[in-house]
Amino acid sequence: MAVSALELRPRNAVALMDAALRLCARSTGVWALTLPGGAAVIAAMLYLAEAMRMGRSLALPTLALTLAWFVRGVCQGAACHHVQARLLEGQGEPSTWDSLKAALGRLPSLLVAVGYLFCFNGLVLTLTLGIGFLMFSAQAVGYAAVMQGQGSVLRLYGQSSRLLGPARGTATMVRLLMGAQVLVFFNLHIAFNFLLMMARKLVGVDLTFAERFASLDNVPWLLFLAAATFALFEPVRAATATLLLVDGRVRQEGLDLMASVQQLPTRDSGRLLGPRSAAVLVVALALGLLVGTPARAQEDTEPRPPVTSGREAAKRLGQVSESCEGGEPSEDPRFERLGSLSAGERGKLDRLVRAVERQAYDDEDCASALATLERGLAQATGTVEAQAQADARVASARARDILARPEFAVAPPKEAAETPEETPPPEPPGWWRRFIDKLSEWLKEFFKRDEAPEPISTVPPVISGGAVANALVVVLVGLTVVVLAIVLVRALRKSQPKARADGLEVSTLDAATLAGDPAHALSRPPEGWAQLADELAARGEYREAVRSLYLALLSRLHRDGAILYDVTLSNWDYLRQFKGRSEWKPRFRELTLRFDFAWYGNTPVGQSGYQEFRTLTAPMLAGPTTPEAAGA
Repeated sequence: MAVSALELRPRNAVALMDAALRLCARSTGVWALTLPGGAAVIAAMLYLAEAMRMGRSLALPTLALTLAWFVRGVCQGAACHHVQARLLEGQGEPSTWDSLKAALGRLPSLLVAVGYLFCFNGLVLTLTLGIGFLMFSAQAVGYAAVMQGQGSVLRLYGQSSRLLGPARGTATMVRLLMGAQVLVFFNLHIAFNFLLMMARKLVGVDLTFAERFASLDNVPWLLFLAAATFALFEPVRAATATLLLVDGRVRQEGLDLMASVQQLPTRDSGRLLGPRSAAVLVVALALGLLVGTPARAQEDTEPRPPVTSGREAAKRLGQVSESCEGGEPSEDPRFERLGSLSAGERGKLDRLVRAVERQAYDDEDCASALATLERGLAQATGTVEAQAQADARVASARARDILARPEFAVAPPKEAAETPEETPPPEPPGWWRRFIDKLSEWLKEFFKRDEAPEPISTVPPVISGGAVANALVVVLVGLTVVVLAIVLVRALRKSQPKARADGLEVSTLDAATLAGDPAHALSRPPEGWAQLADELAARGEYREAVRSLYLALLSRLHRDGAILYDVTLSNWDYLRQFKGRSEWKPRFRELTLRFDFAWYGNTPVGQSGYQEFRTLTAPMLAGPTTPEAAGA
């Protein structure tokens, strides 16, 4: 709802801060426009803190924080536009999308303002050791000033000071009141720890890690609290900046009628003299000096009577409009609305009528009188509409209160009142209730203790068939376990490889099967693969030669125990499970990379490429690839 200009008045810092808080409490649009920028700043600061703690590169976190700060500036500009154009001036229903479009329309200016304010505040804090942060306060309304589109962005501080005018002192006091963020900082810490305590006491959840993180000796937690407090005060900053500009405009242009009337003299100053009257007065004074007769000042005319009703004010203002050729009052319905103003508005109407009559009759300035009259009629129309809405709400609330009285309650039907109430039959229990009853009965039967049976006879019991069956089952299970153990031991003995007399490893795979698979690395010994590679290179088939050398390397590593060759594994799986000599692992990684590019990437391989690959594989094919083999 728009604020009537009749209610605008110069405010001190406390009243302006209170108005900003009330405005943020009523409007969700300001929160919707500022919270995304605040959330972006929080996330970027936490990202930067984590990168500093882990010792990572700060290039990307710093870039993220810079982008978040620019987003925050755009959000501040949109919020200032929302407060100014939508909530104060009443240009229709408040819409966050329109404010965001307006901010995007001034995106270059806002981005320049972000950089300007960042550098300006940094220099002020550095050069004045923080004292200038309180002395220079006009930049606090920088985003609101940019959204008004006046002046140059590169002279933002001077433009903001000019728009604030006499309200610069109020801006300094508002900056001091923003120190309440310290209280919000500690309140957030206390509230979060209180919630953790309630969760531990009532729910029984182990939150030791969260309690340790949310402590004042944890730097990331302090940074999070500071960023969250900063984000929560973003709507208040936008609202105070806009209200400060409005307050500066009120003080400079005299928008509030009360301040204007208080600045008027206590009595009428008389009609101003025109050029001819001034000349006549000079001649009269000269003659008076010659004849020695003192001149006597003319008494002012009688004061005009005060306004007693809205109709009288409309009549007198209509006379001024007709005398200044401003239009017929009968054609303008706003004159009739003056009679609908309440008795509390008579003082403002009286001041308006006196100001218009003084400008029209005493000052003979019809242009100023008509301008003042136009502003007064517009403000009075807005006040009448606001009063109508308030009266409608009051009347509706009073009607609801009257209808809620007992005498207006609807009486029950006569027949129903005379008929004695019959007790309704009990409703059959639902399925859930029946299920619970059945479950409770079953639990009682299950946990009921059986009474000790009475001894029937003292004759020793005879072995029954059930006991024999149980013993037979136990014997069969034991025999089965023994047989399985024997079979398992024999299988393990057969699976162990037997060493030949010459110390060479014997493969457990079928040689005939391996020979039928030319892609299997174990189908040939390492020397066979190396010889095949040289033959392929001699024919100019270098890619196939590189593949044969790599298979020779895999065969060698498998036989030395550095890897476990399996056709289902990839080359990089072999690299990850490499158990050979540590100084050969980088060489194995380089060979794997070159083989993947040559064989799977179809990279052309020439004679020089093959020779380099051959040179890299030669030490690994010639010497032992594991420390155990080297020691042996």
